[in-house]
Amino acid sequence: MLFYNRFMPIRLLSPEVASQIAAGEVVERPASVVKELVENALDAGARSVDVSIRGAGRALVEVADDGKGIPADELSLAVERHATSKLQDANDLFRIDTLGFRGEALASIGSVSRMTITSRAADSQSGARIRIEAGIAGKVEPVGAPQGTVVRVEELFYNVPARLKFLKQDVTERRAIDGLLSRYALAYPQVRFRFTSDSASVLQTSGDGDRRAILASLYGVDVARQMLEVLAEEESDAGQPLRLTGYISPASLTRSNRKEITFFINGRWVSDTPLTQAILQAYHTLLMVGRFPLTALFLEIDPAEVDVNVHPAKAEVRFRSQDKVFSFVQRSVRRALLAYSPVPAMPPAQNLWGGSSVSGNQYPVSGNQFGGQGVGLEWGIAHDNLNAEGKMQNDELSAEPQENVQHSAFSNLPLLRLVGQIGASYLVAEGPDGLYLIDQHAAHERILFEKLMSQRARQNIPSQALLTPEVVQLPPASANLIHEQLPVLQKFGFDVEPFGPGAFQVRAMPVLFSGSDPAAALRALVEDFEEDEAPLQNEIEARVAGRVCKRLAVKAGQALSPEEQRALLENLEACESPRTCPHGRPTMIHLSVDVLERQFGRRGAR
Repeated sequence: MLFYNRFMPIRLLSPEVASQIAAGEVVERPASVVKELVENALDAGARSVDVSIRGAGRALVEVADDGKGIPADELSLAVERHATSKLQDANDLFRIDTLGFRGEALASIGSVSRMTITSRAADSQSGARIRIEAGIAGKVEPVGAPQGTVVRVEELFYNVPARLKFLKQDVTERRAIDGLLSRYALAYPQVRFRFTSDSASVLQTSGDGDRRAILASLYGVDVARQMLEVLAEEESDAGQPLRLTGYISPASLTRSNRKEITFFINGRWVSDTPLTQAILQAYHTLLMVGRFPLTALFLEIDPAEVDVNVHPAKAEVRFRSQDKVFSFVQRSVRRALLAYSPVPAMPPAQNLWGGSSVSGNQYPVSGNQFGGQGVGLEWGIAHDNLNAEGKMQNDELSAEPQENVQHSAFSNLPLLRLVGQIGASYLVAEGPDGLYLIDQHAAHERILFEKLMSQRARQNIPSQALLTPEVVQLPPASANLIHEQLPVLQKFGFDVEPFGPGAFQVRAMPVLFSGSDPAAALRALVEDFEEDEAPLQNEIEARVAGRVCKRLAVKAGQALSPEEQRALLENLEACESPRTCPHGRPTMIHLSVDVLERQFGRRGAR
C-alpha cells in the first residue's frame, strides 16, 4: 500500500536533483569515474591513456588520452545528459560495438564533482576547455592543447556528503582502481597505459601488443611463463564466428578467490556468473576445493547476439544463446588445459606403519615434489640449535624439545606414540586414552605460529639474509596492501623493500622460514583468506603471522620421513594450544578406546 503525504504534492524534480539521482546509478565510487573516462578514451581510438589519482580518487581523478578529441562546438553538448556520438536510433541498441553508449557518464560525473574537460580534435588548430561544477556548465574557452582529451575530476561527491561517507577506506578504493586498470591493460595490449597514484607510478605498459608481457608486469615473470594460451573459434548461425582468446593458469597455479578470473566480451569487462561457472566447470576435478584459477579471457561475438544494455554500470550482459556460449567457453578452456597439462604422476606408495616406504630424505619437506611450498620441519622445531653453516645437527632433529617439559602440564595433550602417516596428509598416533589422527598441515601451522609469536614477544626473531635477493612481482592492488604491511613484516624478521612499480625485493626472511618461498609469504598477505580469521581479527600482527604460517606450513600430500613425523608430533605436544590451528580449525581428531570398543561391538551402548 502506498501512503501519500497530503502536505507534499506531486511535482517534477529539479534538474540538479534528477542529475544526482542519475549519477548514483553510474558513479558509485572513484573507480566508476575511472572506468567511464577510460572507456571514453578507448572509444575515441586512443593509443595512450594516462590516469592519475590523488587521495584514492576522492581529491582528483585525471584521465588524459591522445584520441580523436572533441570539437569545440560540441564540447558544451558533450556534458549534457543523453548526449552521445555512439547511437543514432533505437535499432543501434541491438548492435552495440562501443564501450559507451548511454550518454550519461560526463553529465553524471559533472553533477557530483568539479570537472574540467580540455580537448582538441584532430582537424582543429586549437583546443577548447569547459568547466562543470555540481552539474552547472560554464562557457567554452579556447586554449592551446595537444590532440586528445584531458578530463580532470576534483572533489568527487563534495556536494553529496552522504555519498562521500559511504566510500570505503583509501586502500579499498585504490585497490578497485588498480584492479580495473589492470584488466583494461590486459584487454587492450596495443594501448599504452600509465597509472600514477599520489605521484607514485603504479602501472605502466608499453602498448606493443604483447599480452604476455603485461601479464609479467602484473603477476611476475614466473606466473606469466606458466600461463596457458587459449585460441578457439567456432562457427555461429549469426554469421560472425565465436572467438575466444587469452590466457588461463595451469591447475598448479591457483588463488583462494575468484577475483583473478577476468572476462571481456567485445572489449568490455563484464561480471557474468554463468561465464565464470563455465570456466570453473572446465577445471572440474583438477582443482582443490576452495581454489580458483587465474584467467584473462576475451570473447568476440556478434554484437547482435549479446545485450549490454542491462544495467547502467554496463558490467552485466545477456546472451541470445546462453547455453551455446557457455558450452563454447567450457570446451575451449578444457581443451587448452588438457593440451598443455601433463597427466600428474602418482607419488610413491607409503607404508602406514613405518612412514615412507623408501628413505625419508628422498622427500624433502621443503620441496615442491608434491605441490607444496612448506618449510623444513626442523626450522619450525628447534631452529636455535644450528651448526656453524646454519644447518640442523643430525642428532637434534628427533631430540625431545626442552619446551615439552614446560608446556605439557597445561597443553591438555597426553604424550603420544607415533604409529605412522596415512594419505601423505595425516599422522596416526596412540595415546593412553585412545587413537589420535593429526592433520600435519594444521599441526605445523600451529607450531610455526606459536614459535614466531613467542620470538616476537621476546623481540628476538633471528633473520637470515638470502644469498640472492628475490624479486616478487604483484598486481598493483596487491602491491598497495604490501606497502602498508612493510612495518609489520619488518617486526617479524622480513627485510622487504619496494623494487619498482608493483615489485618488491625480499632480502632476508626469519630463520624459522628458511628455505621457503618468499613470493608465497608475500602473496599470503594480500589474497582473500579462505578461512575464518575471527580468532586473529583484533591484532594485525597475529593476523599477518597466521597468514604467513599457513602458507609456509607443510602441506597435505607431502610425504614425511619417520624422523620428521616424530619431530612434528613432539613439537605439537609442546604447544600451548595444540588442538587447533591459529584460525580455529582442529589439528586432530581423538577416538577414545571406549568409542573404538563400541564401534567394534565389544561394548554395548550405555
